[in-house]
Amino acid sequence: MSLPSRASFADIRLYSPSKVKCGVDLSDNTNLFGMPPAAERALREATASLASRYPTGYAPDLRQAVASYTGMEPSQVTTGCGSDDVIDSTLRAFLEPGDPLAFQEPTFVMVPYLSKVNALRAVPVPLRPDYDIDVDGLLATRAKLIYVCTPNNPTGTVIPRASMERLVDNAPGVVLIDEAYAEFARESFLDLARTRPNVLVTRTLSKAFGLAGMRVGYAVGNPTLVTEVEKARGPYKVTGLSERLAVVALTQDVEWMKARAAESLAIRERLETELGKLGLKPLPSGGNFVLVPVAGAPAVAERMRQRDVNVRAFQGLTGIGDALRIGCGPWTMMEAALGALREALR
Repeated sequence: MSLPSRASFADIRLYSPSKVKCGVDLSDNTNLFGMPPAAERALREATASLASRYPTGYAPDLRQAVASYTGMEPSQVTTGCGSDDVIDSTLRAFLEPGDPLAFQEPTFVMVPYLSKVNALRAVPVPLRPDYDIDVDGLLATRAKLIYVCTPNNPTGTVIPRASMERLVDNAPGVVLIDEAYAEFARESFLDLARTRPNVLVTRTLSKAFGLAGMRVGYAVGNPTLVTEVEKARGPYKVTGLSERLAVVALTQDVEWMKARAAESLAIRERLETELGKLGLKPLPSGGNFVLVPVAGAPAVAERMRQRDVNVRAFQGLTGIGDALRIGCGPWTMMEAALGALREALR
């Protein structure tokens, strides 16, 4: 019996983050200081009904909490199972199969993957030598949806405001701005989501808020855009427990989050100094991680894993080459990482 399949799936490999159990795991840029205290209390107090009943269809309490946190209205908020789910829903909402999807290169690895899964035509546009986006190149694609990430993953680099505003003001369609690392950055583009009809800003609670295991993401923007994403999203994407913890984190743990984010940035600056002493030159970062060009990065990462430290290796990044992405956690973890890196580079 021949089973039906999509021809366009033939060259798509199952996406896997390839997690390796290590004593020190710096590979996913999550909050390594633990979960927010009020959210932890809510987890202990959670009732069995959160598991035995369906969650709310479109997470209204979470939408209200996000609206308050971002200065938006609930009608300007959509949520999902992590920000990659929100990105996926946005692609389905605004693009037909075969449409171009433009994005900076390199960027979040899930974007070209979701482009293939949704039968879109991926149009990567390389970053400029100064790591700014190529605004003219992105606009020249005439794509109805342009994705940009700032601080960018994996580079950590930040898009200047002038470039972002010129892109938004001249784009032929929707601009999706991924701010997964917004809480670590000096600047946000939420104001564009409030004032421009074609902007969606997506964020996550997996990074600074320390709730990666709860899988909560959201996007904010014009209510008309949000409604289309909600239609593509469908109901029940955020579990009852995830919604409960996310609401508590956004309403009671913001100061805790800000303190941990500031600590992460101080540690990142210290890490950059130590990497410089090793003769390495990390890219300028606005996030809680650094990207460090290293020849033969996959082999170096493997030697670090053998020393119980896990970092993310990238091979052949456009304009950069091989590199290691190192997340920032408590300094004891960074000392272990630096020791493993010194040994791996020998």
